[in-house]
Amino acid sequence: MRILLSTYGSRGDVEPVVALGERLQALGAEVRVSVPGDEEFAALCARAGVPLVPAFAPVREWAKEMIRRSAAASPESRAKLISGQAAEILVRQYDALMAAAEGCDAVVACGLFPSCAAARLVAEQKGMRYILGTFCPIWLPSAHHRPHEYPGHPLPAGVTDNRLLWQTDIATKNALFGEAINSHRASLGLPAVDNVRDYVFGDPVLLACDPTLGPWLPSDLTSAMQTGAWILADKRPLPDGLEAFLEAGPPPVYVGFGSIAVASEAGRAAIEAIRARGRRTVIAHGWAELGLIDDRDDCFAVNDVNQQALFGQVAAVIHHGGAGTTVAAGRAGAPQVVVPQIGDQPYWARRVAELGIGAAHDGPTLTAESLSSALETALASETRIGASEVARSVRADGAEVAAKLLVDMS
Repeated sequence: MRILLSTYGSRGDVEPVVALGERLQALGAEVRVSVPGDEEFAALCARAGVPLVPAFAPVREWAKEMIRRSAAASPESRAKLISGQAAEILVRQYDALMAAAEGCDAVVACGLFPSCAAARLVAEQKGMRYILGTFCPIWLPSAHHRPHEYPGHPLPAGVTDNRLLWQTDIATKNALFGEAINSHRASLGLPAVDNVRDYVFGDPVLLACDPTLGPWLPSDLTSAMQTGAWILADKRPLPDGLEAFLEAGPPPVYVGFGSIAVASEAGRAAIEAIRARGRRTVIAHGWAELGLIDDRDDCFAVNDVNQQALFGQVAAVIHHGGAGTTVAAGRAGAPQVVVPQIGDQPYWARRVAELGIGAAHDGPTLTAESLSSALETALASETRIGASEVARSVRADGAEVAAKLLVDMS
C-alpha cells in the first residue's frame, strides 16, 4: 500500500500526521508525508523517519501574510478575504499534491479545509481512495452540537435544532469555498459540486482525538471512526539547563501558546500570576516569542521541548487549548488552564473544565488578574487528583489504531 498523508497547518496539524506516517511504515506501508516545509517540521519528519514532500509553502511565512491581510481588511470584507485565501491555497496545494501523489493508492487529508479540498481533487483525478482526518468532534456534522460559526456567516438567530444548523453549514461552506473549488474543477474539465462540505468530508471520516477528552456521540449525520489521538512518541531528553531548573525547586507551572500569536503582554501576565501563587515558571517562546521578563531565577525559557517528558514534572500547564497540547497534558496528569483563542480551542477549554482536570480562562485576553482564579482552580489538590485519574484513561495508541484501519481498507 502506498499512501500520501497531507496536511497544511501548524504543529498541532503536522505532528499527528507524522505520527500516523510512522505507524503506517511500521505496518509495511509505503508512506509520503506532505506538510509545510518549515525547518521544525522537516526535523520532525526526520526524527520519525518518514519522507517529507513539502506542501505549497512554509506555514510560518503564510500565517504572517494572512495575519497582515486580515489586519488590513474591514469587518465587512473578512468573508471575501477567506474565500480569496481558500482559492489560493487550493490551487497551489493541488499542484504540490498532484506531484506528491504519483504512484500512491490513497490519500489521508487533514488540516485547513481548502488544503483537504485540494487532496480530494487529486484523489478524484488519480482514482485514489480519499479519507479525511480531523482532530476535534466539533468540526463534524452531528445532532449533538452546533456547527462552527464563520466570520460574516452567523448562525441563524433563535434556531436551536442542530440538524437545521448543520444544513445552514452546507450553505456557509458553499459561500466560503464553493467558488474556489468549482472554479478549479471547471479548469480541470470537471462538473461543479452542489455541496462542497460533504464532497470534502467524504465517508467515512477518521476522528483522531481521545475518546475521554473529546468523545464522539454517534450521529447519522456523519460516519466517524474515532481512533484516539495520533501521538508521536518523543524520546528527546530535556535540555540540561531545564533539568537543573526542575531539580532546584518545587514543580513549576508551564506556559506556552504554540503557534498562536498572543500579545507579548500575555507572557508577563502569566509569570506575574504564577509568582503571586508562590510558584516558578517554565515559559515556551512559541510563535509569539514570549520570554523572561527579568533576571530572577524563578523562571526558565525554552524553545521546542519534549512535552511528554516535561508535563509530568510540572504543577500545571497554561496553554491555548490546541488539541495536541490538551492531550499531552491530559496524558501526563497535569492540571490545565486553557486560554482559548480560535477554532476548536474553546471546545477543549470547556472539556478540561467539565472533566475537572483544570479551568477554562474567560476569553482570549490574558491578564494577571484574569488568570488568578483559573490558576487557583488548576493548582487545587482536587484538580490534581482529577487530572491523575483521567490520565489513566487517555489512550496512546490512536495512530496505531488508525494505521491498522487504513491498511485493512486497502
